[in-house]
Amino acid sequence: MCLLELRQQELLADQCAVVDVVITTALVGGIFAPKLITESMVKKMRPGSIIVDLGADGGGNCELSRPGETVISNRVKIIAPLNLPATMPVHASLLFSRNLTAFMQAFTKDNAFQIDLSDDIQKGSIITHKGEILNQRIQEAFQAPGV
Repeated sequence: MCLLELRQQELLADQCAVVDVVITTALVGGIFAPKLITESMVKKMRPGSIIVDLGADGGGNCELSRPGETVISNRVKIIAPLNLPATMPVHASLLFSRNLTAFMQAFTKDNAFQIDLSDDIQKGSIITHKGEILNQRIQEAFQAPGV
């Protein structure tokens, strides 16, 4: 673990120790959720505190989470619901549609679709432009041996 990651973990541990509720959301589809909250962090939390682990679908962001269950450890309640959007499909669909609309509006100026590569949102989401690969991950994939 690098120095920056250690410092981030220390800061997170400090915050977990003084708050009553921690909600984790780190989850990217297709990979395991990063373990952000360790057992030792939970032990330092105040009795009655709650962790809501929304990364449970990927294994959980807390080491003590049991996906789909609620557990109590050191008098801290750890809630790890699975497939939370399915419990509120109307709201999840509304949120998704609003996010998609806002994303598309980032490409719109004066009622026309316009690309602005100085805009961080656009730059991060455009894969190719004018025959050139702009997305760094895609560039690296094409430069990998055997491609």
